[in-house]
Amino acid sequence: MEKTKFGVTKEGNDVTKYTLQNEKGMRLSVIDLGATVVSLQMEGSDGVCYDVVLGYDSPAEYQTHTCYFGAIIGRNANRIGGAKIALDGINYDLEQNDNENNLHSGSRGFHAVIWNIEKAGEDSITFSYVSKDREQDFPGNMTVKVTYALTEQNEVVIEYEAVSDQTTVANLTNHCYFNLDGHNSGSVKEQQLLIKASAYTPVVDAKAIPTGEIADVTDTPMDFRSMKKIGAQIEEDFAQLKHVGGYDHNFCIDGACGSMQPAACAKGAKSGIVMEVYTDCPGIQFYAGNFIGKQTGKGGANYGDRHGFCLETQYYPNAVNEQNFASPLLKPGETYRTTTKYCFSCER
Repeated sequence: MEKTKFGVTKEGNDVTKYTLQNEKGMRLSVIDLGATVVSLQMEGSDGVCYDVVLGYDSPAEYQTHTCYFGAIIGRNANRIGGAKIALDGINYDLEQNDNENNLHSGSRGFHAVIWNIEKAGEDSITFSYVSKDREQDFPGNMTVKVTYALTEQNEVVIEYEAVSDQTTVANLTNHCYFNLDGHNSGSVKEQQLLIKASAYTPVVDAKAIPTGEIADVTDTPMDFRSMKKIGAQIEEDFAQLKHVGGYDHNFCIDGACGSMQPAACAKGAKSGIVMEVYTDCPGIQFYAGNFIGKQTGKGGANYGDRHGFCLETQYYPNAVNEQNFASPLLKPGETYRTTTKYCFSCER
């Protein structure tokens, strides 16, 4: 475990970077601001070391931009329609930060706070945070732990745990933007993707709130059950793609039952790097980076739309308000636990 100073926030708070490395040379770097993954490096088939996640060089840049690069998202990942929820007969108004909806828990989400170090070892690190009652407008004092582990099999394992003293929403994810040809290599449209999902949750319109329907992917651009290029159908005249400028949809993982299941697989177009995703969550949000926008990333890299893609494991969007979806509610006396694993290999 390497521990180095990453910089200071706009408020003058120190931010620390923690780096794990396995015997194969793979390196995972995480900062305590947002428990954010800032770098993930591994060797490609050509022997070159690739950093496969987008990011920035300073805490202030993470605070300024709105892409949530690499951060832990909570209490609720994704969108809540109308920024309103009702729990135990009480109505709660949340921050409206995305087309009148609440996205990723608003500006005070877990991505924006400095986490405590609960435990640090040679191959894992555990962050913790206490979210006070109504801190993000959600009820309950919630204690959260997130553990990152890097195995000798080139697996990045993320374990989430939370308890609350009131009924609340618990739906955490990590928001890494992956580019398997290197974070500075441009568009991901030539990279290939498979999603083990026979169904997805269509959205109503550009506000990206699900209709409540669970729709078959067959004969639509949403069918990723066989490996295909991310850009193969992204520009097609299909209403769901038009609504959100490309892919930004939740997919219903086949066989999801609370145990670890294969959810997705992606391949670089040039690096030979392969990433497989396993999770015990019911859904996975595939976002093709439609609105990254022109900006400068770490090392002076030029980032733009579709220069990275996200595979966010989660409960379905707006699940707290949709009876047709599995519930993300956490009650007092219960413990929220979920695990996602990103497994990396290289095709020689």
